[in-house]
Amino acid sequence: MHELAITQNVVDAVRERTGDADVRAVALEIGKLSGVVADSVRFCFELVAEGTPLERATLTITEPAGQARCRTCGDEFDVDDLIALCACGSADITVARGKELRVTSVEVR
Repeated sequence: MHELAITQNVVDAVRERTGDADVRAVALEIGKLSGVVADSVRFCFELVAEGTPLERATLTITEPAGQARCRTCGDEFDVDDLIALCACGSADITVARGKELRVTSVEVR
């Protein structure tokens, strides 16, 4: 479960920026193609934040859908999986969105 390590890194990064200030809310963006399970991060957040200034913080996660562009025909389309085909039949695609994993905001008291 790499989500535990990822969640620990998120908490560490927030603490690095906020110090001992009480954190009220943390917002994350976890793309659907990132390979990170948002529900697992939600579960791990409570465990990892315990005993830290983030202990009572609310966690909000947005999950942007995947979007790709075909290098063959130039079409842009939504994808649910990293293994995708364009409607033209080409597998020569570039993933343009959906791999995000970032802290988008932090609210302190």
